[in-house]
Amino acid sequence: MDEVTQAVENLKREWSRVVAQLEVCIAAIESCVKLGKGTEEASSLPRLNGSALDALQLLNALQCRLDLLAEQLPTFEEVQSVQATLGSWKEKYQRTKAGMTSAAESTTDSLRRSRQLMVQEVGRSANTLSTFDGLPSVLRKAEGEYQGHRSLLMRTRGLLSTMQRQDVLDRIILTTGFLVFSLAVLYVASRRIGLFTLQRKLADAIRSGSVSAGDILGKVQEGPAPTTNAPPNFHV
Repeated sequence: MDEVTQAVENLKREWSRVVAQLEVCIAAIESCVKLGKGTEEASSLPRLNGSALDALQLLNALQCRLDLLAEQLPTFEEVQSVQATLGSWKEKYQRTKAGMTSAAESTTDSLRRSRQLMVQEVGRSANTLSTFDGLPSVLRKAEGEYQGHRSLLMRTRGLLSTMQRQDVLDRIILTTGFLVFSLAVLYVASRRIGLFTLQRKLADAIRSGSVSAGDILGKVQEGPAPTTNAPPNFHV
């Protein structure tokens, strides 16, 4: 095998290696786009894109070198074979380039979505921080309201205690008044019962003739005896 043929074989092996490396990079880029790894995606995608572009440029250089070597082959059959291989390489290159373009567009969309999510997270974090900033004033206001309610409750409790004491005092006064009134009624009733008994006795004495009305009037005019409290004896 001459040097040109050996160089062609080396180019073929190099092409296969670079194509495999490029396919791994493209698959990794697509995986990052599909999974959406956030900050990890943002840090790994530039490195993967750089590796894929380097591999794509190397494939283009390998095509140019194979095209140059094809003209130096000794036989027509070998030239035709290398030309066919070069045609397949160009088709592979175009497909790979199109795949990388699609992957780049997907990557751009994914990064745009990640940026929007990050902006939303930053907005929510800012709202949370603003809420925390206003929390002390809210707590102070709540504490003031609590102190106001507490003082109101203390005054209400004092008023209830005063009302309870006043209720007890009113009950005592009512009970005492009722007792005094009851005693007065009993006293008046007993006096009236005594007078009724005396009147009945006088009426019986007058009807029986034991005493006359004139004697009763005389006794009334003379007044009660100063030295005794015994009732007069109308039976002679």
